[in-house]
Amino acid sequence: MHFSLTEEQTAIQDMALNFAKERIAPGASEWDETAHFPADVIRGTAGLGMATIYVPAEQGGSGLSRLDGALIFEALSYGCPAIASYISIHNMVAWMVAKYGTTDQVKAWMPKLASMDWLSSYCLTEPGAGSDAAALKASARKDGDHHYVLDGTKQFISGAGAADFYFIFARTGGEGAAGVSAFVVMKDTPGLTFGALEKKMGWNAQPTRQVIMENCRIPASNLVGGVEGQGFKFAMSGLDGGRVNIGACSLGAAWSAVDKARSYMFERKAFGKNLSDFQALQFKIADMATDLEAARMMIYRAADALDRADPQASLYSAMGKRYATDLGFDICNQALQIHGGYGYLKDYGLEKLVRDLRVHQILEGTNEIMRVVISRKVLSGNRP
Repeated sequence: MHFSLTEEQTAIQDMALNFAKERIAPGASEWDETAHFPADVIRGTAGLGMATIYVPAEQGGSGLSRLDGALIFEALSYGCPAIASYISIHNMVAWMVAKYGTTDQVKAWMPKLASMDWLSSYCLTEPGAGSDAAALKASARKDGDHHYVLDGTKQFISGAGAADFYFIFARTGGEGAAGVSAFVVMKDTPGLTFGALEKKMGWNAQPTRQVIMENCRIPASNLVGGVEGQGFKFAMSGLDGGRVNIGACSLGAAWSAVDKARSYMFERKAFGKNLSDFQALQFKIADMATDLEAARMMIYRAADALDRADPQASLYSAMGKRYATDLGFDICNQALQIHGGYGYLKDYGLEKLVRDLRVHQILEGTNEIMRVVISRKVLSGNRP
């Protein structure tokens, strides 16, 4: 078992980190303050192969691994977790198109997704269906042989209104998981509208809105995979990867917070000494660094398990997501505490990291749901 990265993986992460420092970090505070979605900067990652990271090369993707993806999202999140998280969502949509789309769908859609000419949104959650995704109510009814008509509302959709390509789950059959199908709806489709911008605690650099479908008529060829009733399976298959990705984004923000705290401890003096000379703060930074490394190992292991199709991958993904998002938030909060009153000011960037990372404990299944997943697997005999 090897714990070091290969030269190629180190180069991939360094490339993403340089982009984060040069293109993302300088604008992050302003984008947060003005609720600006920097689509031009986001599209800049496409030229580096970061729009379709783990889509196979033969389908127009970068052909990298899930572990490579985790390294990239961790590095991008060093610059801004809100931007990195959106890019992870776009990658999840591209991966679903590649994995479940028909040959014609992949041929038609993947080039635009890979170039980010089309930015994408993933539309599963509804006002009354969050953790219980199988309870979704949005409907899709066949209209003749060549069209579907969609009705319903999706909630908390990242990129809504700014994205061009909407991967939407809707009910084509009866109650429960078996009645759910997946569709692609383009932004300019009549009957597709968007709610008001949500006013959020964090993640202000990406828009969050309702996606509303009212008599929204789309070609039948936009049924993903060409078969009804497969949507819930698609959605669940994406969760493990999404959990690893959001955990990786928490790592990057925590990494940034540790660096900010370390620098501040050498700059700030109290009682005639640098903060770095106080043992209480030395111990605090030691715990933060240790927690970050432990969380990093869990996310990397989960990503590796996905790459190897390990039967325990779902367990490791839930564990990694729960651990990394909880510890990531705590590390950022501790870094803010080290800054004292200055940490509470926007100038230092710590309060933004705390606000941005809070939602990571809710996304991709709340951390309470992660505990449900973990406990069920352990109690059913899976080796912890």
